[in-house]
Amino acid sequence: MSHASHTSAWGKACIIAGERCNDRGECAANLHHAKIAVTDGMESMERFRYRIALPAPSLYGQFKNLQSIDRLLDALINIGFDDVFEVARGADMVTEATRRLCRLVRQAAADILCLPGGVRLIRVRFPASAAHIQHRLAHGGGGHHRPASSLRGVSPDEIGVFFITPCAAKMTSVMNPLGRPTTGVDGTISIVDIFGVLNAQLGQADMKRHGLKAHALPAGVGWAATGGEGEALGRDSHLSVDGIHNIIRMFEEVENGKFSDLKFIEALACTGGCLGGPLTFENSYVAKMRLAGLIANMPRGQGMSEADIAFAHSDRMYLSEPIEPLPVERLDSDIGEAIKKLERVNALSEILPGLDCGSCGSPNCRTLAEDIVRGDAVELDCIFLLKNKVAYLANEMVKLASVDHAFDQPEQAEGGPKPKERG
Repeated sequence: MSHASHTSAWGKACIIAGERCNDRGECAANLHHAKIAVTDGMESMERFRYRIALPAPSLYGQFKNLQSIDRLLDALINIGFDDVFEVARGADMVTEATRRLCRLVRQAAADILCLPGGVRLIRVRFPASAAHIQHRLAHGGGGHHRPASSLRGVSPDEIGVFFITPCAAKMTSVMNPLGRPTTGVDGTISIVDIFGVLNAQLGQADMKRHGLKAHALPAGVGWAATGGEGEALGRDSHLSVDGIHNIIRMFEEVENGKFSDLKFIEALACTGGCLGGPLTFENSYVAKMRLAGLIANMPRGQGMSEADIAFAHSDRMYLSEPIEPLPVERLDSDIGEAIKKLERVNALSEILPGLDCGSCGSPNCRTLAEDIVRGDAVELDCIFLLKNKVAYLANEMVKLASVDHAFDQPEQAEGGPKPKERG
């Protein structure tokens, strides 16, 4: 989630009432000081007597020379948390719930999106596909873990559950949950904010240990990278796509009837999956390499606990409300006017160069055409059209200067009047 829309010196790079923002946080990562990702700071933990950390598996790949996930879980206790529930363990539950759903309906759901930004993209850009989003909650670990804390004499309102997140979209999903009234999560802390204190703990040779053991399976930890969900399911006819622009192109082809043989689509808004989130610390390729090393050293052969399987098969894994489309792509509320504006957008798109350079402040030429039709931009915001206009005006000025020069120095006929001298 980001602060209210920011307008640059050119009046560009602003979010239109926030309605098209997918909360992915790319603007915060690339437009320095223009947008700020809003998450809860570590000081927000002080509001609660008992604090539970939900570390995303992408956190594991951020640290150099991390020998085991167990050590990182102990480090979380050392910096102020009282308990830890691995989000990767929740991913294992979602995988089991998905397998069960596929067995019940004899086909896979059309889509799994572990990033809320991808869900919002579909709701806005591909509303016809919104009904195919699998109705399940990917990160319900916080609510699942709360009962265990009551054994320590802590009332529910004194328990704070914090998601350690690689992206700003998680903040939006906590504040404005889809498909159910609440998420069981009280706040989010970005990986980049918590990295320093965790890294300092891990660097201590005599770091205090608490005996925490990772319960997540290798498949759940693998969810952090592109393809992890499909590999965990082990299904044929599945497609893994990352990067918001690639997702857009892929779903355009799906809506045009291609990929009809696909059973499962894994769409991750960030390039590289959660490891490429804008609130991570480490380079995504380095983090992927480190995560692969951790997964390779994890024990094999163990399965999910009976309690986790029971939770995965329960109704608590599924959303209680459908995910509705967001009709914000309309150019006008009147269908007749909308058609006229669409024709104008198409005509402008033919005039614009189609280079999608972004120099105008819009992400691509098509968006600039829409902005022009809406009155949020003008044609000369395109530097190429501006260049052509300047060249045209310069040529016209040369012509005018030539005409003026001709009037200023008339042809000299024999015996005709001499030109006046300028004083």
